[in-house]
Amino acid sequence: MKIFILDKNMDDINTLKKIIHNNHLGFLVGVSDDPLEGVEEIMTSEPDLIILDMLDEEFDGFRIIKEIKEESLSTKFIMISNFTSKENVEKAYIHGVEYFIYKPINYLEVETIIKKVKYKIELEEKMNKIQQIFNDITPNFEQTIESKDCEQDINLILFRLGIMGEIGSEDLVKVANFLMKNRVKINDLSIRELCSRFTNNPKAMEQRMRRTINVAMSNIASLGIEDYMNETFVEYSNTLFNFEQIKREMDYIRGKNNGKGSINMKKFLSGLCILCEKYNN
Repeated sequence: MKIFILDKNMDDINTLKKIIHNNHLGFLVGVSDDPLEGVEEIMTSEPDLIILDMLDEEFDGFRIIKEIKEESLSTKFIMISNFTSKENVEKAYIHGVEYFIYKPINYLEVETIIKKVKYKIELEEKMNKIQQIFNDITPNFEQTIESKDCEQDINLILFRLGIMGEIGSEDLVKVANFLMKNRVKINDLSIRELCSRFTNNPKAMEQRMRRTINVAMSNIASLGIEDYMNETFVEYSNTLFNFEQIKREMDYIRGKNNGKGSINMKKFLSGLCILCEKYNN
């Protein structure tokens, strides 16, 4: 994993370098305490992970993230900052940051979080390779390949989301398990087409799943209100949902707006498959 560090504090850069080197967390392709030069080096080195400070008004870390994303680099971000307001954490997640770390830097926390991001990158690469192999061998999703039944793992995730008792939870298990076992690309089918494989009333099945996912969103949003750094909240709010919509749901629960967050069923189901692959490794 290629890593780049961008921070205006050289002491923090040296600390991060030491953590990465001592724990064999990746290959450091560059460091910079100058945001302008740093962005240029990032575009050249194309790192897998960027660890960057939120910086300041003159050199806005969020603007830098946006600029890098506009270049279509598939880079992950970890943001570190002295500014610990919830608004900054929310803004970081909305901009696609994987994790937000408070300064002063904690050695064990940084090591643990980099390992999590590294695993996620490796998992995504593995999923892409598997999908490519499957596409080369059999583009017809009717054909199946041997794969572990992931029902137990899916149920575990639904339990953590607090929706095991919901009427649509069984439908979610069926669909996600089908996607995993058959290596189906979810964007190749509509939700209604997926449901039609299990019932003569696909519209009702789709509605049950939608209601259940909405309950899951509400539960995760409530968890985030209680503890923004809760591990379950951090993992699921980005993997299964759009964080901006989670934020909207949180504001709805707090009574700050009248509109609830909206869900993306395909993102939720795709996220279930990614998480199951993670638990199987």
